[in-house]
Amino acid sequence: MARLAVYPGSFDPPTVAHLAIVEAALAHAERVRLVLSAVALGKEVPSGGTSVEARRAVLDVAVGPLRGAEVGVTEARLVVDIAEEAGADAVVVGSDKWAQVVDPAWYGGSVEARDAVLARLPTVLLVPRADGGGGHPDADPSAPLPRAVEVVRLELPDGLRTVSSTRARRGEPDLMVEAARTSGHWG
Repeated sequence: MARLAVYPGSFDPPTVAHLAIVEAALAHAERVRLVLSAVALGKEVPSGGTSVEARRAVLDVAVGPLRGAEVGVTEARLVVDIAEEAGADAVVVGSDKWAQVVDPAWYGGSVEARDAVLARLPTVLLVPRADGGGGHPDADPSAPLPRAVEVVRLELPDGLRTVSSTRARRGEPDLMVEAARTSGHWG
C-alpha cells in the first residue's frame, strides 16, 4: 500500500466521479492528495475560467468527509514532477492522462525524454474510461513500455466511467459534487 498517492488535475468542476476515484485510490494508499495544477498541461484555463482558489475551496469541502483525502496546489505541470514534489509513491491518472504521459509528443517528440520521465514514475493507479478515454485510446497497462511501470487499475461503476468535467460544464450539473453545484462558480 502506498503512503501517499497524488491525483493531479484541473477539477473544473469537481465531479462525483472524482470523489469515486479518490475512494477507489484510498483502497491502495493511506492518503490521496488531489493536486490542482495552477495551469494544467494541455488544459490552459480560458479567460474567465474558475480560479484555482475557488476550485480548491470547493474541493476542500467535497473531500472533507473522506478520511485520508486532502487537497493541494502546485505550479508543476508534469505528473512525475507533481509526484516528486509531494514525495508521493503513487499517482492517480485517468486513461486519457496516461495516454498523454506515455506519448512522446509531450516530450518534444523524444522517446528518450519520455523514457527518462517514465523511469521516475511511482506506481500508477489507472482509471480507465468507458469510452476509451475521451478520444484517446484506452491505455493498456500490459502494452510494452521501455521501463517496467507498475500500473494498478482502479475500477469504477460503469455509470461513473463516463462522467467528465466537460459534460458538467456543458449543462449536466448533476455530475458535479454538491459543493460545486451550490458554489455559484459553475452554471
